[in-house]
Formats: sequence, structure tokens, C-alpha cells
Amino acid sequence: MTLNLRLAAALCVALSLCALLAVPANFPALGGDARLTLAVFALATCAWIGTPVDDTYIALGAGLALTATGVISSDTLFGTLGDATVWLLICAFVLAAAVARTGLAGRAAAFLVGGARTVRQLTHLTTAALVVTAFAVPATSGRAALALPVFLALAKALADRRRLVVMLALLFPTVILLSAVATLIGAGAHLITVSVLWEATGDRIGFTQWLLLGLPLAVASSHLAAETVLLTTTRRADREGPVHITAEEIQRHSESPVTGPWTQAEKRCALLLATVVTLWCSEPLHQVSAAVVALIGAVVASSPALGTVGLKDALKTVPWSLLLFMAATMAMGVALADSGAAKWLVSGLPGHVGPAVFLGVVVAVSTAAHLVLQSRSARSSVLVPLVVAAAVGAGVNPVTAALASTAAAGFCHTLPASAKPVTLFSDVPGVPTYTPRDLLRLSAVLAPLTAALVLFFAAAVWPLLGVPVTR
Repeated sequence: MTLNLRLAAALCVALSLCALLAVPANFPALGGDARLTLAVFALATCAWIGTPVDDTYIALGAGLALTATGVISSDTLFGTLGDATVWLLICAFVLAAAVARTGLAGRAAAFLVGGARTVRQLTHLTTAALVVTAFAVPATSGRAALALPVFLALAKALADRRRLVVMLALLFPTVILLSAVATLIGAGAHLITVSVLWEATGDRIGFTQWLLLGLPLAVASSHLAAETVLLTTTRRADREGPVHITAEEIQRHSESPVTGPWTQAEKRCALLLATVVTLWCSEPLHQVSAAVVALIGAVVASSPALGTVGLKDALKTVPWSLLLFMAATMAMGVALADSGAAKWLVSGLPGHVGPAVFLGVVVAVSTAAHLVLQSRSARSSVLVPLVVAAAVGAGVNPVTAALASTAAAGFCHTLPASAKPVTLFSDVPGVPTYTPRDLLRLSAVLAPLTAALVLFFAAAVWPLLGVPVTR
């Protein structure tokens, strides 16, 4: 569908919904605030789908409209910027800038990938290394940029084995996207989910609980995806030959040393990162919030005496547009819940749907949502408030439903434009990479596999970790 057709279709849908909501006789159970909220929500969603306008601009416009019409207060709109999850992400990016400045990522890549002797070992060691980066670098696009030099080094070392290079080009964005669920800071969508749950149900998911629930899923889905990429992209003959990647080959694409003695800056940064992650994971013991721990780490990482990056330079790496988007969509979520719009939207759903069927529908819709909404954060902004409201009516634990939706929405591999990491690795100058046909072939196999895995975790694994399917 061309851009003009998408724009026309989205405009027609949005205006039709607004016209229906404007007639008082329609939907008599809806109050005035709920009607305004649904109209703004419909316009914003259609604009995200059908227009090239920046997602953040649309979200800010929606938040402003809800404030100007009195659905939410100005304190609610501006207060979302001071939310602890927003500060957590800001400080996490400062820490990530400190890690990137030292070159620790190159050392880790040389250590892990250099031990591979077979194609399968190379695939799974690379996968393990990419999963670990979720703890050091927030946002999937930042991890993709950090991993690109490592991919280039591997591609040059395997230049005579084209299929393996294409396989690695697919592997990197696939694992980066699926492993983001490992941590709360893995994607902005996670912070939106946490905020919606807190506002709608009073349930607060901290860094430690998200890690406990998300890390096993991230490891399982990443290695399952790695095996799927390997089998769908290469032939038996491609997988049988030995591989040997040297540190010197990785060094040619790294500005910092990947071997030899560690510098004082690298030691300080590694110690700081390990301390911050340990404190995040032990939050139930010391009761210091993850945002405060991150702020302490960011101050140390950018300090003149102990830091490895200047605060001004570190703050330049923070995606302020994403933070504004998150804040505005949090306000939209508050409006949906407080006005009664979300409850009304899900009131027409069948009342006797079992938990298994409900979760199956949630996971299926969330998995396919990337075909309509390219932004991962936008998908969570639209889906999670509705999923949480519907879960209460279906007798399903809202935390389970929200986590399942967010985890399933991490699949976005069908088209080159579906996610920034997929776009980045689809066109690397001088290196053979995948085609849209390769992505479609992978998605046809990987989409049902990842959806089934999310359902398995929601139904069988998360209840063992303290998050039951029903309440």
C-alpha cells in the first residue's frame, strides 16, 4: 500500500470513529471524557499508522489535546516526565555512553566469538554476547549501533562464505530485538508497560522482578531464533566447514584495544557497571529504587575524577525524543484508564473466554501488530492499556497479560522497515546482507515459534516465578 493510500485510509477510519463518537445517542454508556479520549486515541493511532509524521509529535499533540479538553490535568501531563522510569532510562544511556567510550564491548566480543570453532558455536556465542549487551546498553537501536563493528569484523573474516555472512546479518538484529525483554531498560516499551500497570492496577514491576521473568524468556527465544536463522539461511555444507575468528580481525574495526592489559578507565567502568547491575538485581534487599541506583551510577560514570565520559557528551546520546514520546503516551494511558474509555472498549468482548484463549489472542495480535505500527513503543501504548483492562474482565492476571503482550510485540522482523536494527543491518555498504525475501522466509517460521514460546512462559514458567495466569 502506497503512502497516499495508507494516509487516506487512516484518515477515513479516524474521521468515521470521531463522527460516531460525536453523536450523543451513540454509545449511551460513554461519558464526555471517555468520548474525547477515544477520539484523540483513534486519531493518534491512525496518524501513527498512516502518516509519516514523527511518532513523538503525534503523541505530544494527543497529550496536549487531552489536557486542553480537561480529560487530564496539566500536572498529569508534565508529571510523567518526572516518572522514575524516565529517569532510569536517562541514566542508563549515560552509563551506556561510558561503556561505549572505553571499548569494553570490543573486548567482550573478541573474548566470546574468538572461541568459536564451528559455525554453530559461532552462532550461539554471538547470540550469548548480544544477550549480555541488554544489561549495558538500553534501547535496541543503541545495541545495534554498538554491535555493527563486530558484525563487520566477522563479515570480513568470512568474506569467502557468503551464506554465513548473510546468516550473521540476520542473526544480529533478530537477537537484539528478541533479547530486549531480558531487562526493564531493554526497550522504551517496557517502561510504558510498567507505567500503565501501575496506573491501572497499582501493580509495580521493578527491575529485579522484570529480570526474573524476562531473562529466561530472552535467553530461550534468542537461542531458538539463532537456530532458526541458521537453519533457514544456510545449507548443510555451509555449516560443516570450520571457522576461526582472530582478535586481530576484530581489532581492525575497533578504535580501542580488544586484547592486552586493561586500562584504568576500562577497569573503573567494568567495576561500576557490575556494581550497578548487582544493585539493580538486589533491590529487594536494600530497597533503593533502580532509578536512584542508575542516577548514582551516571553521576560516577561522568564525574571528572572517576568517570570515563563527560556529562555533556553522555547526555547527547540520550534519545530525548523517545523520552518525550514515553511521557506523552503515559499520559494517554492515564486518560484511557481514568475516563473509563478502556473499560468501555473491552466491555463488548465475550465474557466467558478462558485464560488460555485470552492469552492466545493477546499474543497473536501483539506479534502481528508490527505490520501496522512500526514503533515498538507505539504498539505498547495502544495495546497494553486495552490488554490490562480486558484482562480484569476475563479473570486473567493483568501483569501476565501485559508482559505477554509486550514480549510478543518484540517480534518485528517481517519487513526491513519493521524495526531500526532490521533496517540498519539490511543495508551495510560492501557487505552481502539479507533481502526482503529472506526476512519473509524467517518470519514465517520464527513468528509462530516465538508466539508459542511466550505463551508457554506465561502459562507454565511465570506462575512458578510468582506471576500466576489468573488472580
